[in-house]
Amino acid sequence: MKQGFVKVAAVTPDVRVADVDYNTEKICAAIDEAAQERAKIVVFPELCITGYTCGDLYLQDVLLNSAKKALKKIAKYTQDKDMLVFVGLPLDMEGKLYNVAAALNRGEILGLTTKTFLPNYGEFYEMRQFTPGPDVCRDILFEGDRIPFGPQILFQATTMEILIVSAEICEDVWSPIPPSIKAALEGATVIVNCSASDEIAGKDTYRRTLISGQSARLISGYVYANAGDGESTTDVVFGGHNIIAENGIVLKETRRYRNDIVCSEIDIERIIGERRRNTTFRMMREPELRRVPFYIESEETELTRVFAKSPFIPTNERIREKRCEEVLTIQAMGLKKRLAHTHAKTAVVGISGGLDSTLALLVTARAFDLLGKDRKQIYAVTMPCFGTTDRTYQNACEMSRKLGTTLMEVPITEAVKVHFRDIGHDPQDHSVTYENAQARERTQVLMDIANANNGMVIGTGDMSELALGWATYNGDHMSMYGVNASVPKTLVRYLVKRAADIEEDKELKAVLYDVLDTPVSPELLPPKEGHIAQKTEDLVGPYELHDFYLYYFLRFGYAPSKIFKLAEIAFADEYDSVTILKWLETFCRRFFAQQFKRSCLPDGPKIGSVALSPRGDWRMPSDACVAAWLSDLEHISLM
Repeated sequence: MKQGFVKVAAVTPDVRVADVDYNTEKICAAIDEAAQERAKIVVFPELCITGYTCGDLYLQDVLLNSAKKALKKIAKYTQDKDMLVFVGLPLDMEGKLYNVAAALNRGEILGLTTKTFLPNYGEFYEMRQFTPGPDVCRDILFEGDRIPFGPQILFQATTMEILIVSAEICEDVWSPIPPSIKAALEGATVIVNCSASDEIAGKDTYRRTLISGQSARLISGYVYANAGDGESTTDVVFGGHNIIAENGIVLKETRRYRNDIVCSEIDIERIIGERRRNTTFRMMREPELRRVPFYIESEETELTRVFAKSPFIPTNERIREKRCEEVLTIQAMGLKKRLAHTHAKTAVVGISGGLDSTLALLVTARAFDLLGKDRKQIYAVTMPCFGTTDRTYQNACEMSRKLGTTLMEVPITEAVKVHFRDIGHDPQDHSVTYENAQARERTQVLMDIANANNGMVIGTGDMSELALGWATYNGDHMSMYGVNASVPKTLVRYLVKRAADIEEDKELKAVLYDVLDTPVSPELLPPKEGHIAQKTEDLVGPYELHDFYLYYFLRFGYAPSKIFKLAEIAFADEYDSVTILKWLETFCRRFFAQQFKRSCLPDGPKIGSVALSPRGDWRMPSDACVAAWLSDLEHISLM
């Protein structure tokens, strides 16, 4: 539960129809199994104490009285268990029969959630035996105890107040207005569903979509436990399809037709963070629902979830290819509109032979094709200086020619030397002035070429560089339209690779692949024996780590200590904890210190859910202090 994670379980126990003692034994055994998994919320299927398919046996006192006794026995069984358990049973109350989900915690029955919508169509005929639950919750006497009874009861953890659990039962989630909607709007962060959904061809796909969609709509966790083998097969078959979802993503699900338990961890802090930034998710102004406290210990949650090393990049190859094509189209369409609106005749791109300028040139070529303009009106400008290597120079030139652009070479070495003389800088002093003078000279050249040719300077810098401030202010930091502004470095590589993979020209394909193999470098220091002397990732850290940090920092607002924990899991086979912590501290320091560069960015198209535009997704004062974020990292133990 620490850092917002809570382990949950959906269980399909073995049952025998109307054999309450057998079912009780199996439910208790499953509780033990869930306890071994250290699950804190455990959900069983609908009417599991008796079995769902009892039919008119539900009208028999023997069955109903046995179910009540069984519930008391199961509740007592949870006395020494650190969990909140939901089990389904039929409940006879005031001459009516209700389908309920009982919430159990540390030996007590905390509440009885009633089923609101009873299916009475097709193979279902619940209204023959059951009555829809009441509209509002009230207290009832159950075996001498006063217990909340009704829909949408909110069970709130005293040790983690943002963990609020509410139950609904099977058909409720299939209805036009599920009870979970109001529960979520009053604070429920986890919805559980005790269900008995039978199997027909294709229904599993619909069920999965329904549950994942409801978790997305409510920005919540959703734990769905379904009836399985053991129910009567007189007319239908149950597959035990259990699902755990979080905000639209299915975290885990069971294979059907086998009674099983499925466990995963729901990130409650992530849910709260999403709701906080989503202005259309509005909490109820006047709370109406009943809140019932429950207790579970606050302890470290062992995570079994998988955290992708590259969260900006889909792991599925087919989806990744589609995503790359979509991103390239968004970039090109944004530039197309800007070129048309400004009546620019040309586009000017500074090319270095590196990844970012390669992507910018590819996007510009695509935008010109969309406009029906001659690619010769793209001015690809190479500006060799002190750090330029023959490899990057040749790649830049060959790529420009193969794309059909106008290649311009403007050596800036002498101009920079004159500038050094003018400001009194020693050329042997390879400090930041030595480096940035080259970057600013290149930007001046590009701007003036654009002015001379009624053109627009296309920015090449990517989002990862902007996050770290790895750009020269008023140098490569500045352009007239930044096509890469919201593309992280790890995605830039895949976009260029996608272009290389589908390129038919063998020579251009070879150049693009060589660009991919070239170390990332600003090439501002003299080469060593003809090779790049300045490797960016040696100086600021691996971009795959920084993009990981950036994603969780911006997308979910995670504390650095939580990001560190996730990074340890994701990169366990690549980086040790000391390295992860070192570059995470670097990320925090640079992200806060370099905001002033992001506060005056040129326009550029947004391509994903994380972006740094000061006009849109990220508005941060340039003078914000990083102390609290670094302090959060001080508590990390590397022992």
